[in-house]
Order: sequence, then C-alpha cells, then structure tokens
Amino acid sequence: MMTSSHLTIDSENQKIKLAILGAPGVGKTAIVKQFVYNEFTEDYESTEKKQIFLPSVIINDHLYELKIIDCPYIPYFPVNSLYEWTDFRGFGLRNASAYILVYDITSEDSFQYIKSLREQILESRNMHDVPMFIVGNKHDLAEERGISRREVANLVKKQWKCGYIECSAKFNWHVVLLFKELMKTIDYIDYGHKPTAARVQDVLRRNRCVIL
Repeated sequence: MMTSSHLTIDSENQKIKLAILGAPGVGKTAIVKQFVYNEFTEDYESTEKKQIFLPSVIINDHLYELKIIDCPYIPYFPVNSLYEWTDFRGFGLRNASAYILVYDITSEDSFQYIKSLREQILESRNMHDVPMFIVGNKHDLAEERGISRREVANLVKKQWKCGYIECSAKFNWHVVLLFKELMKTIDYIDYGHKPTAARVQDVLRRNRCVIL
C-alpha cells in the first residue's frame, strides 16, 4: 500500500469518503496527518471545523482516491438528512463510505462516546457494505490505560463485528496498518466476491487498467 500526491487519478477510479469521528483530544487529526504527511506535533489544537485530506491509496493493485473528513466533535450523529443539513452541513456524514471511530485508551469517557455514536450511526443509516473501524489511540500511554484492551477488543470484534486496532499517532505505530486494514476491507467488498476473470473484465470495462 502507498500514498502519493503525484498519482494521476482517473475519474473512473474508486472514490472513498472516510469520516473520522471521536471525542475532543483523542488524536483524530494526529492520526490522519501521520498517515498523509508522516508528521506529528505536540501542540494540541482542537478541531473546530472539518478538515479534508485527499491521499491516494493503492491496495491489491487497485487505485483508490480517498476523501478523509476529519470531523470536529459532534454531539450526535444526524438521524436524517434534515438534521445533517441543519447542524452538520457539508460534512457528508450520512453517506460516508466508511467510518473510523477514535478513542483515547487512557479515557473511558472517550470510549463511551464512540460507543454511543456507533449506536446512533447504526440506527440512522443502512450500514450494509460500510466498514467501521474502532481505533484506540495513544498506545504510547498504555501504562495509563483507562479501559482494558481485552475488554474492548472482545466487545468490538465479537459483538460489534468491527475492525479494532490500537495505535500511537505520536510514534506512528500501527497508523499505516490501520488504513491498510481498512482499505483491504473496502477492496474485498468491491472485488473480493468476484471471480478473477470477472474482476479483470470489470477493470478493463471501466478503463481502470494502465499498461506500461
């Protein structure tokens, strides 16, 4: 998998809208900036308005154009389009292709927040073929952990049926792995159920194959 700002994106390439949500201070922006720019700053600035990042990703020889929406704290997930238009205009939360819900492993409150948010998302929209990953950030502060990793992992993987990864944005630990696993899931949804011949024909039909 790779990211690059120099790839030429064809209009037929897959476009993925990825919403990153979480309580204030959990490190949402830090995770994205590590992935996109390979940088981290100790200076904390609360995300007051949405930020958009546009990396390109290659996974399993398929090129994806990501639109990562780094969202400020939202008190609730919009239950319908009217609420989204009124309170979160332009966020595109209800039609995201995938979600990353981030919590701080030293803060049980931040986990309870994404637990509630997840329930609201499930109640508010059709989540068929819409991956959701739960991310425990600040693994570098594991000694100050506020909630058991095993407890969270069991809940998320066995009951929620979501992907789960712990990472450290500060030390760039498991950040790439997070996006790699997410994109593998998306790629499987897009192509994994198709026989090889059908996949090749689909690529050719959509002009997504470049021969050098």
